[in-house]
Amino acid sequence: MGRRRPRTGEDWELLARACTTLLERLPELVDEHLRELHEFEPAYGRIVPYDQHWQEAHAAMRIGIEMISAPRNSPRRDLEHAEETGRRRAEQGLPVELMVHAYRHAGHLVWEALIEGATAAPAQLATLMQSATIVWSAVDAQADTASEAYRATERELRRRTDEQLQALLDALLQGQRSPEVVARASAGLDLPEQGRYAVVVLRCDRREASEAFHRRVQGSGARFLWRMGADCEVGVVSLAEGTGLDALAELLEGRCPGPGGISPVVVGLAELGRARRLAELALRTCPPDSRQIVRLDRRMAGALVVGQPELAGLLVTDVLGGLLELDPADRAILLETLDVWLDCEGSAGRAAGRLYCHRNTVFNRLRRLEQLTSRSLSRPRDLTEMTLALDAFRLTLAG
Repeated sequence: MGRRRPRTGEDWELLARACTTLLERLPELVDEHLRELHEFEPAYGRIVPYDQHWQEAHAAMRIGIEMISAPRNSPRRDLEHAEETGRRRAEQGLPVELMVHAYRHAGHLVWEALIEGATAAPAQLATLMQSATIVWSAVDAQADTASEAYRATERELRRRTDEQLQALLDALLQGQRSPEVVARASAGLDLPEQGRYAVVVLRCDRREASEAFHRRVQGSGARFLWRMGADCEVGVVSLAEGTGLDALAELLEGRCPGPGGISPVVVGLAELGRARRLAELALRTCPPDSRQIVRLDRRMAGALVVGQPELAGLLVTDVLGGLLELDPADRAILLETLDVWLDCEGSAGRAAGRLYCHRNTVFNRLRRLEQLTSRSLSRPRDLTEMTLALDAFRLTLAG
């Protein structure tokens, strides 16, 4: 192939004349452009108001035609317009492929009209054919610029939407119950207003919380929405009918990065604030070094203790007063014996097996506890006080 000859001043004059003639036909070209777009895909008409679309297409095609014969170093007004259009189409929700199709279609119409107008002038036609690369490069650049602006705007809109939805979820977890907030959260988060929910609160830091963990705990019958706090992670769990707290606890156990508390099941998004408070209370019944996932309905006694720290302190002083004066190691042995004996449902033999000692040793330690506390483990009321005092010591003072 021979080298393409450089364009002369006469070439640019011919191009300018062809573009000026084409601008006189611009309104009919815009009409044809929109008619064919709507025939190709009716969504154009549903999403972009016709008058607005006509004015924007008119401006885009006019600027594009003017740029064909503009000096090489002219400002790219066509790309500025394309960037604005890309942002606007993303905000309107027109699919990006339809926007790009509109640019390609307009480019074809303009090119065909230029060729049609030059068929009777061989010199002008030759100049146009020499300029084909300029025209189609400009169309490609416009479509690419509009697409980049579209995707950037789409990401920003998605980020804003996510932030708004997270703010709605936070509002529910903080106890807001207004019908407007509940309705917006239901629609935006795709959650039923009157569904079955539980809240999980995990004690962890940001290094432990991860997307991998969130994927691990997604299970059939439970959908999780997570929010990261300063020192804990809060999960709103939408429970399918028939899925209970046993299944939820089993799903979380061993997969969570720290101890956690599970609220009772509540009905409705408006109850999430109460569920969060109850889940936090359940979490507070976990000792600092624990990695257990506990249900509030299985930790009611401990929840009563941690929920009233002043009364818990008084309970420890009143019931365990004599124990507090012992050497810490001696005190720890007696309290561990009581804890294990309670876990073994009052069986000294089973407790001895877990403590690696003789059952008589267990009896001796329990009698010593009774002496130091002036309580009898055989009296239900005294036993209740001893149990609550043990929880209070472990969860408030010792922690």
